[in-house]
Amino acid sequence: MHIAEGYLPPVHAAAWAAASAPFVIHGMRALTREVRANPESTLLLGAAGAFTFVLSALKIPSVTGSCSHPTGTGLGAILFRPPIMAVLGTITLLFQALLLAHGGLTTLGANVFSLAVVGPWAGFGVYVLLRRSGAPLMVAVFFGAFTADLSTYCVTSVQLALAFPDPGSGVVGALAKFGGIFAVTQIPLAVSEGLLTVLVMRLLVQSSKGELTRLGVLLQGGAEKEAAVR
Repeated sequence: MHIAEGYLPPVHAAAWAAASAPFVIHGMRALTREVRANPESTLLLGAAGAFTFVLSALKIPSVTGSCSHPTGTGLGAILFRPPIMAVLGTITLLFQALLLAHGGLTTLGANVFSLAVVGPWAGFGVYVLLRRSGAPLMVAVFFGAFTADLSTYCVTSVQLALAFPDPGSGVVGALAKFGGIFAVTQIPLAVSEGLLTVLVMRLLVQSSKGELTRLGVLLQGGAEKEAAVR
């Protein structure tokens, strides 16, 4: 993730921007509706965005010579659903490109697609499946955040493999190479992010129970109390 400025061929950069645009536009509409209907949610929205910004701004060196970092999108996707997370993730990536030279403007579409679109949807999908199967809240939160993190880097590996296929083995060989580079560091990072997201959710359950109930994270009548502490 955070493919550097100018790294992708122009055609690829434009294609990923076009693929990301509908999700961001839809997310802006969803965010506008949320803020208008529930102005009190702005504080929690800001916290979800800040969580993504801080975690995704970290640069942790990989033993392979690359860098990896958490993504922080699982929390926002669980709280506000993936469309809104597409906007928060895009804002995060734009500010990081402009202020931290982390990522780039020409590669913004590709980075948005991996971190702000696929990651939140994959993580939220796993979270919903686990909740519907009866899993405790914190178990679903852990695997949702884990999946959002890891799926982001899987998509980035695909993006890089399509742009730079291996001379001998083509896209498949390049995908194995890029995926192997990321996996060494990203799998333990995804586990760490899952645990951190669980910790943050526990704090939110204690401090913002009413808001979490309105958002559907907690059930009415306190039925989540036992599951929330497991």
